[in-house]
Amino acid sequence: MIKVRKYKKEDAAVLASIFYHTIHIINIGDYTEAQVNVWAPETSKDTARWMKKWEKISPLVAVINEQPVGFAEFESTGHIDCFYVHHEYQGQGIGSLLMKSIFNEARKQDINRIFAEVSITARPFFELKGFKVVKQQTIVRQGVELNNFVMEKIF
Repeated sequence: MIKVRKYKKEDAAVLASIFYHTIHIINIGDYTEAQVNVWAPETSKDTARWMKKWEKISPLVAVINEQPVGFAEFESTGHIDCFYVHHEYQGQGIGSLLMKSIFNEARKQDINRIFAEVSITARPFFELKGFKVVKQQTIVRQGVELNNFVMEKIF
């Protein structure tokens, strides 16, 4: 059974791995190798860096038998920073459960607008959840261009 809970320090290594491997295994279908390498370099597996971030923003973590299989960072501004599901567990409702948890959290905090910078790969999922494209953008990391979409959902 899939559950969503708050982040625990011991999740850090698994979540960093989910971030890295999802991008390199799933997003590579829509982005070049150079793009995924600047988006998720080897250094993105550094759990100390993630732990600093997650102490401030406690991600929602989807677990099966207490094993993390996905996570989402939802900020008090309504911004979703990271939203990743383990590549071996996609299509099983984990992303939907994480998004439902974000919607519930937004309602609790009286947030009426949720927004994110969404990859080409994730755009169809976000659209299914009621998000609309505000604009397409190109960001540059280490001289490499990456296209994504600013998307929002208004309650």
